[in-house]
Amino acid sequence: MSDQATKHQLFQQLKTLQHQISTIIRGKPTQIRDCVACLIAGGHLLIEDLPGVGKTTLAHTLSVSMGLRFSRVQFTSDLMPSDLLGVSVYERERGGFAFHPGPVFAQVLLADEINRAGPKTQSALLEAMEENQVSVDGQTHALPQPFFVIATQNPSEQLGTYPLPESQLDRFLMCISLGYPDEKAERELLMGQDSREAIRALTAVMQPGELLAAQAAVREIHAAPALLDYLQALLAATRSGQWFVEGLSPRAGLGVLRAARARALLDERDYVSPDDVQAILPQTIAHRLRPKAGSGRGAREQVRAMIESIPIP
Repeated sequence: MSDQATKHQLFQQLKTLQHQISTIIRGKPTQIRDCVACLIAGGHLLIEDLPGVGKTTLAHTLSVSMGLRFSRVQFTSDLMPSDLLGVSVYERERGGFAFHPGPVFAQVLLADEINRAGPKTQSALLEAMEENQVSVDGQTHALPQPFFVIATQNPSEQLGTYPLPESQLDRFLMCISLGYPDEKAERELLMGQDSREAIRALTAVMQPGELLAAQAAVREIHAAPALLDYLQALLAATRSGQWFVEGLSPRAGLGVLRAARARALLDERDYVSPDDVQAILPQTIAHRLRPKAGSGRGAREQVRAMIESIPIP
């Protein structure tokens, strides 16, 4: 198959993927697009919203539609790191310890209500998210490929929640919010099939190998020097002290570029435009930043105001 035919097939798969997810998560095309962009960019996804608006349903639908092995962990205050990573157990017949892997050994780990667990358990995910491996009792164990964490988070003002540390927030490529459905979408939900039954009826429109190929295609998307100048100007603005308490790390800058490349691929382009950067910037950086006191804006509104102040080269 020619390169052109391969690209066309990939574009069609990504369109079909978004359409299938939209049959379950109704009226949220922008959020679905962001989720797919995050995963084909190889990033982890944080979904922050009120209970009951479809966060868990979205994560499950994404994994089924991409043909990925799915594992769900309900994070609670008494969840221990070993409950997540696994444990070494002495087996008498073998005369030694054997490692029993935990639910993190999946291709998609849904960390449901991640901010209801204590900091020690939250931190247990850091190595998995950054290195695609975990260390237990001095032994390193590789995770399956591809590997994604999709975490859901309740608003921090709700009872029984712990704020995620900055080091962990920085590991999430994107943070999105679903919000309430519009009137038309809500009526379709009320009249439609139960979402759990609908998910069981789904078939995978991509396979893990095809997803890895999509990730490789994202890395090939061209970013011109002028585009990199624009991205660096945005990064410098976050560090200027005018908008935020602290600026973005180099890792965050690399994440923005990966997400912009993924968005360009979803638009069937082989280059990144400033529009791609602007479109994904709030979802990619707002959760990593704290607005300066007295700004009167939330982090996302502050990011949008900053974008308007930076000229496109």
